[in-house]
Amino acid sequence: MNEIIIELTEISPREFFGHQNAHIDLLKKYFPKLKIVARGSKIKAYGDDEHLEEFDKRLAMLMTHFAKYNKIDENVIERVFTSESKEDYTTAESSGDVLVHGVSGRLIKAQTANQRKLVEAARTNDMVFAIGPAGTGKTYVGVALAVKALKEKQVRRIILTRPAVEAGENLGFLPGDLKEKLDPYMQPLYDALRDMIPAEKLSHYIENGTIQIAPMAFMRGRTLDNAFVILDEAQNTTHAQMKMFLTRMGKNAKFLLTGDPGQIDLPRRIISGLKEALLVLSNVDGIKIIYLDDKDVVRHKLVKKVIEAYKNIEHQN
Repeated sequence: MNEIIIELTEISPREFFGHQNAHIDLLKKYFPKLKIVARGSKIKAYGDDEHLEEFDKRLAMLMTHFAKYNKIDENVIERVFTSESKEDYTTAESSGDVLVHGVSGRLIKAQTANQRKLVEAARTNDMVFAIGPAGTGKTYVGVALAVKALKEKQVRRIILTRPAVEAGENLGFLPGDLKEKLDPYMQPLYDALRDMIPAEKLSHYIENGTIQIAPMAFMRGRTLDNAFVILDEAQNTTHAQMKMFLTRMGKNAKFLLTGDPGQIDLPRRIISGLKEALLVLSNVDGIKIIYLDDKDVVRHKLVKKVIEAYKNIEHQN
């Protein structure tokens, strides 16, 4: 039985090991054939050369991540220890930079490899599709990119839209005026903006039209130029809605479309405009499609397990 000894020199062993060595326990889960011991500032691993070599490589990747972001958690450890290659986990250096300095000094940046790929895609393409399940940060990263573009004066306005009728509900049956009817559907977009822009400034932006949040029906007939435009929940668009939206693109515009093809709320026999667009536009130059998966989930750890459980059922049907 061979051994390797890794010493933590420039990072905090206590934070790297986790509360009561919780992170070390996770490492043991991914390398059950190794005996792993953490004491002081050292990690020792015992086992055969093949497993030790792989463990050493993965641990080095984890330490690099910690040194850069000053934290790791269960999601980070899983991504590092399950990625098929380093390229699946690392992306362009600039795509991991802080996107926005949010409210109360919050630093908002891409947290996973695919989120960083999304950032890089938006930097180099004018139209990007972000496809993945709930909790993978599609909308949140998208809004951060839009706010960044506005702050840096790359665009003059932000336009956020989503299909207003979801899950078979009809706006006509809801109480209140139009804004009150629409706000529940737009809430995830408001929530993201509130993390990134102080309340008073956000209200001012909305009042003067710098930031517009509206249902897709309000897009018809408009030319959207000098704007960062996000279509959220794009899986619930029809063919006609998607074509209408895509052809609104004006000069100096960035379009980001987010969606989860596994959560379509359209009536049966109506084809999702998003699914169709992904087929039709997959080879168009200037359009990039980024796929996120359960490894990118940054919500509660149970969300990942829920996605996996439903994926198993859906594959059986």
